Amino acid sequence: MKYKSVSKIKEQISVIGLWCWGFSGESYWGERSAEKNCIDTIRAALDLDVNFLDTAPVYGRGRSETVVGKAIKGYDRSKIIIATKCGLLWNESGEYNYLKKDSVLSEIDDSLKRLDTDYIDIYQLHWPDPSTPIEETLEAIRAIMDAGKVRYFGVSNFAIDDVAAIEKIIPVSSQQSLYNMLERNARTYHPIDLVYRTEREILPYCLKNGQAFLPYSPFMQGLLGGHWAENRVFGDDDVRRFNPKLAGERYLVFHKAMTELKKISEKYGRPMSETAVNWLVRNPAVTSVIATCLSPEQIKGNVKSLEWEISGEMSAEIDKVLEPFEDM
Repeated sequence: MKYKSVSKIKEQISVIGLWCWGFSGESYWGERSAEKNCIDTIRAALDLDVNFLDTAPVYGRGRSETVVGKAIKGYDRSKIIIATKCGLLWNESGEYNYLKKDSVLSEIDDSLKRLDTDYIDIYQLHWPDPSTPIEETLEAIRAIMDAGKVRYFGVSNFAIDDVAAIEKIIPVSSQQSLYNMLERNARTYHPIDLVYRTEREILPYCLKNGQAFLPYSPFMQGLLGGHWAENRVFGDDDVRRFNPKLAGERYLVFHKAMTELKKISEKYGRPMSETAVNWLVRNPAVTSVIATCLSPEQIKGNVKSLEWEISGEMSAEIDKVLEPFEDM
């Protein structure tokens, strides 16, 4: 395993992490999200010296955190960096952003209980809540950090100006944003408008300020694994059916680019999935590639990607394909 360091976090972080959204349950990710398979996948990651696990309460409405808590039993907790989030709640009508102080103070205790741990390594605001002054939210963050429940504080999906304002009150140790080969400065994620541009704004800021950067959806929800057909259709038990980029004419544009990238990968004797990981790992601003894996074999494949690096010649060919996607 390879590791990266940033000045805002004392521990080294494995460049391959595990995004635990896929452990939300069968109604979100199909039968591969059965509990035993999820636990086996997490333990396979830990056995390969992956030390970074990223989850959230809303992933399966508590289910992902619970599975992570079960999977880490028997492992040295001090060697595992667990990141979870707050602020994205749910009710019978759906999910909503809510970062009121009392809610955050309640959420942290619920997460600690589900994860069956005494502390969270990195606690992140999942999405901005425009209805709540950020000062109120940060009062709660400061309180739970002072109580020893959280070691580091991070943000996810925040505009860079808002991050700078937050840092005047409390240090930000990490940022999490949408980023992969085909979504470099994406304007949307599913139907949600994004208030940041990752490659143009977030990456330089993280590098300059010693923050960990954690790119979510590094495979564009599976497309960059290189196995999808042009007529791919998702079932009713697959959350990816709600992503408008993965259907219709927009999907065909992305699929064509993936096909071209796959040909380049095969030319150099590498799987497309390994190329997608390598493209991220080589960026000095990227700290840990947190991909959703739904089997031990998938996490092993991600780790295997570290056995080689993209050459200059290969990089030039990739850049030609990616150029139109800089602002898509």
